Amino acid sequence: MPVDASLLLDIARRFQVLGDLLSAVPYGTGHINDTYVVTCDQAGEPVRYLLQRLNTKIFKTPRGLMKNIEEVTGHIRGKLKRQGEPFTRRVLTLVPLADSGVCFLDDPELGFWRCYLFIEGARTYDVIERVEQAFEAAKAFGAFQSLLADYEGPSLHETIPDFHHTPKRLAALKAAVAEDPLGRARDCEADILFALERAPLAGRLVGLQAEGAIPERITHNDTKLNNVMLDDATGAGVCVIDLDTVMPGLSLCDFGDMVRTACNPLAEDDPDTSRMVARGDMFEALASGYLQGTGGALLPVEREHLVVAGQLLTYECGTRFLTDYLLGDTYFRTHRPAQNLDRARNQFALVRSLESQEEAFMGRIRNLV
Repeated sequence: MPVDASLLLDIARRFQVLGDLLSAVPYGTGHINDTYVVTCDQAGEPVRYLLQRLNTKIFKTPRGLMKNIEEVTGHIRGKLKRQGEPFTRRVLTLVPLADSGVCFLDDPELGFWRCYLFIEGARTYDVIERVEQAFEAAKAFGAFQSLLADYEGPSLHETIPDFHHTPKRLAALKAAVAEDPLGRARDCEADILFALERAPLAGRLVGLQAEGAIPERITHNDTKLNNVMLDDATGAGVCVIDLDTVMPGLSLCDFGDMVRTACNPLAEDDPDTSRMVARGDMFEALASGYLQGTGGALLPVEREHLVVAGQLLTYECGTRFLTDYLLGDTYFRTHRPAQNLDRARNQFALVRSLESQEEAFMGRIRNLV
């Protein structure tokens, strides 16, 4: 349901926002949820909030998702307080409803909404411009994982079951090819073959986990680098955002998704992949930042699979884009025809480049202390 400015302000009033409401406008470039920035006048000073409507077609158990966010942000905030560290910009702050104190609005007509304090003086970057930004973002994701390493609260809800179970993602692609509801499979036979040929890659990380070689941790699971806010003045990683998929997972999946976004020299949906060469300098910055942020917690076997993780998560995302294209673009938001197919081909081209540079990238990791 479209939401006009007047209705957005009415929704914002349901939360404990301070001051006189001035405006509410769309914000960000996310594929899934609808995000708006709300501005209030508080004693003559502008104060901003982030208002979001969750896509409950994707996140089918939003109350469990919000419980996860409350638990995770509460744990991090408490830990930073005990350590005597500043915390108001290091972790997201949920704004409760004015009448009940609950941190979400669940309305049968308006949808499912939440509100955060807006973190000022920092921003996200859809395109990473410098290796220093990649380092800081990876360090922030590593620190986020480290801060949650001693979490002992209620078990976290699995917001999207098997989110990074790559063999099941491949199985979903095979089912989409078999169904082919829109007759699109004939347009991408080579792309389908590419995905099917890499079935052994799909099982690498879940296989290691099944063997007990790598542990389950609390992970972010959607580590696009635009999910870290970087300080406007210093460039340092400030806060990890978009916590909808925080749940038990693998550290290598978090690292691999960073590789997917930062090492790609092109826009994610660029149809011209002739210039696709995975950036080694970005990979090294990511590995260095992540290892520093996790504080030496990664096992040797995890370090040894950092390069494979980049290949795997890029392949997985390409497979998901291709599946969505075949099924009619029902998951990822699109703005033009065949955008998901272009996204898939872009990701698969990046996989090829990562595969061709595997030894060189391994050498970069061995040189890190």
